[in-house]
Amino acid sequence: MTAGGGDERASPGTADVFVSHASPDAAVANVVVETLESQGIRCWIAPRDVVPGELYAGAIVHAIDAAKLIVLVLSENAATSQHVLREVERASSKRHPVIAFRIDLAPMPADLEYFLNSSHWLDANAVGVGPALPKLIDAVQHAMAVPAVASPGDTGDAAQAAADLARPRRISRPASRRLSRSVLALSVLLALGLSYFAAEKLWLLKRTASEPPIAAPAPAATAVAPTVSQKSIAVLPFVDMSEEKDQEYFADGMAEEMIDTLAKIPQLRVIGRISSFHFKGRVEDLSTIGERLGAAYILTGSVRRRGAQIHVTAQLVEARSGVQLWAESYDREFGDVLAVQGQIASNIARALQLAIVMDDAQELRRLTSPEAYALYLRGRSAYDHGEGGLREAQVNFEQVLALEPRFPRAAEALALTHLALIGDYMVPSRIGWQHAVDAANLALRLDPKSALAHAILGLKLATYDYDWAGAEQELARALAAESRDPVVLYNCSWLAFDIGRVDEALHLQDAALSLDPLNPDSLQNGAIIHYLLGHFDLAERGFRKSLEVSPTFGGSHRYLGQILLLQGRTHEALREMEAEGRSDRDIGLALVYHALGRRAESELALDREKTGSEFSAVSIATVYAYRGEIDQAFNWLDRAAAARDLALGHKLKHDPLLAPLRSDPRYLKLLRGMHLQE
Repeated sequence: MTAGGGDERASPGTADVFVSHASPDAAVANVVVETLESQGIRCWIAPRDVVPGELYAGAIVHAIDAAKLIVLVLSENAATSQHVLREVERASSKRHPVIAFRIDLAPMPADLEYFLNSSHWLDANAVGVGPALPKLIDAVQHAMAVPAVASPGDTGDAAQAAADLARPRRISRPASRRLSRSVLALSVLLALGLSYFAAEKLWLLKRTASEPPIAAPAPAATAVAPTVSQKSIAVLPFVDMSEEKDQEYFADGMAEEMIDTLAKIPQLRVIGRISSFHFKGRVEDLSTIGERLGAAYILTGSVRRRGAQIHVTAQLVEARSGVQLWAESYDREFGDVLAVQGQIASNIARALQLAIVMDDAQELRRLTSPEAYALYLRGRSAYDHGEGGLREAQVNFEQVLALEPRFPRAAEALALTHLALIGDYMVPSRIGWQHAVDAANLALRLDPKSALAHAILGLKLATYDYDWAGAEQELARALAAESRDPVVLYNCSWLAFDIGRVDEALHLQDAALSLDPLNPDSLQNGAIIHYLLGHFDLAERGFRKSLEVSPTFGGSHRYLGQILLLQGRTHEALREMEAEGRSDRDIGLALVYHALGRRAESELALDREKTGSEFSAVSIATVYAYRGEIDQAFNWLDRAAAARDLALGHKLKHDPLLAPLRSDPRYLKLLRGMHLQE
């Protein structure tokens, strides 16, 4: 969503008010911007006012410095957000007034409270956001009327300021424009969505484990339910009503495609696939599902296929009340399935009084080959099922393109499959990347706006070519497309992190969780970044939440064990390593056995890892580094560099287990070989 919008959008450096917020609170922040700008108060808010390609940290520094005051959307999310803390600290250093607009009663960490102890607070939690906004307008207008106090040394170096803002910090704990229509307009604006992106899968470090979904409900300690937006929807898995019950892949694929189609509606917040499919096969009332997902509406449906004929039903239900707002059934030829999805999306938009522009004709045209679409859905279904599933998905997508050579989503899916094969160490980078690039370039020829293709090309430039300038350009192109595809968000996040745009990577991770709150991959992904940055409290919380949602999710037990190990909690670390699945278990055991003095067992665990069919040279190097075997560690890092291990760049620079290597001249040589600076 774009707050403010139109010609009233603030230009960089000209805004009166800088609006600071955590990404999960974007809906409230955008309402604040709309309200203030309706009164002629110019605002600056990220990501709206960040010029594509501009460095986040620099843009934020200049915006804070140029503003007259700061409005902080204060919440539990903001209290634990690293970038919010740095924004408030920067504003405080410039002696800008900070008006805290508090929307919940979460306790404040000491660092944030220190900077806010003399600030103006407005409590919207007690009366609601809408009723509190007139007071916010008064407070902002009053603060702007008071002459600003000059800050000593205000002419400091902007580049140094940007560096200060980007510096990692350890956190101690875990469109209406007229105010006269505020009651109606704000209720709508607040519903327009928490984020400008979505997130679904981690395609680089660890894909979803192949174990079946966990049937038990997540523990009560799972992440706090997101704010429910009135223009938000979750699409539950469709039910296979075919007589043979052999069309589950088609039913699931129909629901996934509906998520993709609805995400094209700019005003609609669409819950990610993983979170929505969390409830597959479970008996829970729609009110509970809506509350846990932060969705006001639920789309359910069923499919029945008989030969070339399909029967599709769909129902739109208000989650809280259970009232059915719209229902329809469709009997079509199988080749018309994409057109059916477009019709369902249009009907939902009308039911929710949303404008819809479905201008992607190639997506809604009649498929010339029904078999191609069936293969496409089979490929999507196969993707999540381990090595054999990836191979099957690759074959399926290649067959789709042979039958439908102008189907861009199949080209994107094929590119992602090749990327997953590289990331899971099933295909050497030198082979896999050529196939991934070919598929991404095909996707761009078919759809020049493909943000996903640009993200994949950027990852190749960053992790294989070490062409950081080229990677930066591809990231800018991907973000400029303003895609709401969750896969784009994930890949752009890691690309931003590898490039060194840490704040931007964290923004994208926050956005992922706001839309996919029950996705263990999203929870783990953000936790890995915090682990790499040394934010162990935030990382531990993320890994534990990931395991609450999916107790067998691959990698989270090992990473949690590494944090405990680094904190000296060795026996707790051992329990976590022993709970890890097969693919990550031996690396974790090799680490913790060494810490316990069980050196022979450590060596056996490491040998098992090295003799496995799939292993990460970087992970093996971390074990040697932790054990103090420096020469062996560098030998394996050299192997990782030669193999272009996807994880090498960010682990080499950030992984605390590799800290013993960073004073060695060979470390600087590795960095130079990757065109990196210390």
